[in-house]
Amino acid sequence: MRLSISNVSKRYKGNVWGLRDFSLDLAPGVLGLLGPNGAGKTTLMRTIATVTRPTEGHIEWNGADIGRHPNAIRGDLGYLPQDVGVYPNLTAIEFLQYLAAAKGLSRRQAMERIDELVTAVNLTEAARRPLSGFSGGMRQRVGIAQALLNNPRILIVDEPTAGLDPEERLRFRNLLSEMAGERIVILSTHVVSDVEAVATHIALISKGRLIHEAAPEDLLAQANGKVWETTISSGELAERKSQWLITGSIRRADGIRVRVVSDDSPTSAASSVTPTLEDGYIYAITRHRVASAV
Repeated sequence: MRLSISNVSKRYKGNVWGLRDFSLDLAPGVLGLLGPNGAGKTTLMRTIATVTRPTEGHIEWNGADIGRHPNAIRGDLGYLPQDVGVYPNLTAIEFLQYLAAAKGLSRRQAMERIDELVTAVNLTEAARRPLSGFSGGMRQRVGIAQALLNNPRILIVDEPTAGLDPEERLRFRNLLSEMAGERIVILSTHVVSDVEAVATHIALISKGRLIHEAAPEDLLAQANGKVWETTISSGELAERKSQWLITGSIRRADGIRVRVVSDDSPTSAASSVTPTLEDGYIYAITRHRVASAV
């Protein structure tokens, strides 16, 4: 099972490039896709999902070029876009039955699978209510269920935990972890803790280009010795924000404890601390921006 992305570029009107010369090979596991807004993450996922075609390059699923033969991947694909469209007058069960039929599941297969998924995403009590009455988080759970209907071999999810409460986010993380061994999962999110919890591999994107690909441990190792904490007064905060890359702050009785990403210690009183994955991500993105500006 292999997904191969080779020199893929996507150009939109006005000579705007969503992707530029993007190459990546994926095997089973969870790929955490990280990057700033507008970096090209959604364009990449839509291209893999055959929603849009690349301007240049090609993508192969188990040796088949999906640009020429999109059906080669569609039967194996589960896709959760960032904005899930639903039919408000249908119940969750009816909506999932409709999509199961569109994906070619038999009635019996559909009912068995829907029963499993409704339980997995914690919608049992609400499953026969119209979707018009669902909150944003509940609709997101329906979207997660529809992406899993055909038991996909490749699952693409764009901001899957948006609108979910902490308990539901944990439930979804656990679900992804259970699936990771036998599927390719591509997870795009701004919630770095979601990636930290489940990703077996990470790809960083900036301005449509792949700028770093590594295991989470490698990203953490690069930031080792580059993260500091120090205490400053409230009156210093505005000035220090313009001087330092501050990634977090906690107000305490003796001042504000700030977390700073920097190659060098920001002050003589600063102490080096263990980096988190978010620190590693911020360090890598910032280093790339500096290098690109030179």
